[in-house]
Amino acid sequence: MKIITTGAIIISAIFVSGAAQAEDLVFTLKNGTKSVLTRFYTSPVGVSDWEGDVFGEQVLNPGETIELTIADGRDVCNYDMRFEFEEGSDLATTEDKQNLCEMGSYTIHE
Repeated sequence: MKIITTGAIIISAIFVSGAAQAEDLVFTLKNGTKSVLTRFYTSPVGVSDWEGDVFGEQVLNPGETIELTIADGRDVCNYDMRFEFEEGSDLATTEDKQNLCEMGSYTIHE
């Protein structure tokens, strides 16, 4: 009985320490285009659905920079990104894939 109890405690400790190691991903996004960036979506590479719009009610005007935090509890760095611009813009929706941990900042260009 002691072996099962000790094993369960060790497994629980591993899961707790793994969850504690996941950190929020903080990076800077700059709009290097001449159009207003209205929506920005991210999801870890390999996840089939986009997660919620990171901006919410905000937009990112041309030349502006914003510091963003992805607090999804995951311990990943490779993210798919989707950028949507204001209606009537000459720019189409753009998608990219980057290691945001290594970059620390990302500039969207035309």
